[in-house]
Amino acid sequence: MAKKTEITVEEKLRALFDLQLIDSRIDKIRDIRGELPLEVEDLEDELAGMNTRLEKLNDGVDAVMNSISDKKNQIEESKELIKKYTKQQDNVRNNREYDSLSKEVEFQTLEIELNEKHIREFKAQIEQKKVVVEETNERLKKRQDHLTHKQGELDEILAETEKEEKALIKKSADYEKKIEERLVKAYKRIRSNVKNGLAIVAIDRGASGGSFFTIPPQIQMEIAGRKKIITDEHSGRILVDIDLATEEEAKMEKMFNKL
Repeated sequence: MAKKTEITVEEKLRALFDLQLIDSRIDKIRDIRGELPLEVEDLEDELAGMNTRLEKLNDGVDAVMNSISDKKNQIEESKELIKKYTKQQDNVRNNREYDSLSKEVEFQTLEIELNEKHIREFKAQIEQKKVVVEETNERLKKRQDHLTHKQGELDEILAETEKEEKALIKKSADYEKKIEERLVKAYKRIRSNVKNGLAIVAIDRGASGGSFFTIPPQIQMEIAGRKKIITDEHSGRILVDIDLATEEEAKMEKMFNKL
């Protein structure tokens, strides 16, 4: 088996920085896409809630309509009883029976008035519920249109980025193979411990990228010499000089444009 050629520290740094650029681009794709699915999901949940509310409102209207129907039936029953009691008054034997029937007629008349009052109240409830149903339907349509728009955006992003993401994932795996396993593990460990996933950063204005801590001039010279791998004592990130970073960014941008 042929012995694997040992690469220089500079080559390792360039390979690591290239890997970082690839993985950062994958992160960016996932970040853009990652917000939309959540937004679409929230809209779908909101629409489901509105549809449930509409269903309950419509059920409420049906229930009130049934109550109106019951009250109308009770009114008809009262009218029939009034007819019955009035007719019986023609055949009473004494005043006591007549008064008793008169009270029944009076009671049924009050029942009719009460049921008519309930019907008016129920009709007012129905009108109120219909207004709410109409308003809810309008909001539902607007949110549905918004969901359709957002779903379209998501589908478009997926169509645009899926191919690039797959290509980048393959590139990331290829670049990992160029780097010794020990460094890859360190790179991944650092990436998992930092907020923005940047395990390798360039020195910018005397400080590591994204940090306010100044790197001593002697250390800056060592970083620029590219003879050993140096990490930032504050963040743990691997440090490279700005020239190396600029060169690799230009090179990788050309590769990205071909994907």
